[in-house]
Amino acid sequence: MSNDPIASYNKSIRLFALYQCLPRDKDKAISLTELMEAYGDDADKLNNERKNLENDLTSLNQIFNDIFFSDALIRIPAWVQNISGQTARFYIEPDFTIDAINEQTVFFWDMLAKYTANYLPASFKQSISDKLTQLGRHQKHGFIQSQLGQWQSYLITLPSVLLAPALDNEVLAHIHKALLENKKLQISYQNKWDSEPIERLIYAKGLVFIDNMIYLTGFDPTDDHINDKVLLKAHRNFAVNRIKKAKVLEEPIPDWVRHDAFTLENLNKLGKLELNEGLEIRLVLKVQKYACQHLYERPLSQDQKIAITDDTWNQVSATVANTMRLQDWLVSMSQLAVVIEPLELKTIILERLHSAIELYQD
Repeated sequence: MSNDPIASYNKSIRLFALYQCLPRDKDKAISLTELMEAYGDDADKLNNERKNLENDLTSLNQIFNDIFFSDALIRIPAWVQNISGQTARFYIEPDFTIDAINEQTVFFWDMLAKYTANYLPASFKQSISDKLTQLGRHQKHGFIQSQLGQWQSYLITLPSVLLAPALDNEVLAHIHKALLENKKLQISYQNKWDSEPIERLIYAKGLVFIDNMIYLTGFDPTDDHINDKVLLKAHRNFAVNRIKKAKVLEEPIPDWVRHDAFTLENLNKLGKLELNEGLEIRLVLKVQKYACQHLYERPLSQDQKIAITDDTWNQVSATVANTMRLQDWLVSMSQLAVVIEPLELKTIILERLHSAIELYQD
């Protein structure tokens, strides 16, 4: 775009130029007088150009409504209100964009909506549904007729046994801000076993998705140390749904939190991102033969080995992380599989099964 005033172009170019120069922030909403600095500079035509600018803004708003089904062009006061005696100001909603819309785009959002239908909180699901509705209005007929679009009639996601917990959008916004700006985060955290939340300061590191739960991972405030193992003692995980309040502080997190040793990938390898009883173990199971079939399809690890013991049993060995999720799975397989090694894990599973039997006998 040249530096010529916007008023010098034909209407289609003027509207696109206005779209580009309007601010994307309510706090930076701009008045007609301020817009005129870019729109027109001919003093002899000032009144006419100002009127044209008003008409162009009205036309742009109408286009957003008719084509994008969006009220993204905001006027303060609102478009339907009389502005007599007031200075109108304009801005575009920051989340609005003129997306390139094709069947792949619609397919992506449609699959995302179906796949996450029962794994995300209601507020997240609604934003995906809104996006899909918006895209569908653009290209509904063409998408349905396309090969990708025809898939939507053949897909469904069944719900998890436990639904995703409710999340506080304001808390999430503060977490995102702390992560993106590398700032210290103050949270009010409600432990499951406590009656009242407690205040904590966190060096936020990232968000971890496990099944349909979301956890904030990070560190308690501590001084830098030459030994990473000492720093790892300050590592913590927090269920986001138990964070009742959050506030971003102006103080930046220390540089050591961003060391390569503490990337999310490395923290995961160290077994820090979920409840665990140590790091990797060599798991050996005796599994009923007919129940072993799904382990061929979905192995416990890349090095898993299955050996036929007899007509009834197979032996499965695999290197795995000794996590609470693993223990829960072994308990669920109790009538189909027996832990052979390690003995410590076998003892834990046996104790859990005895506790369950006592509950049912009572």
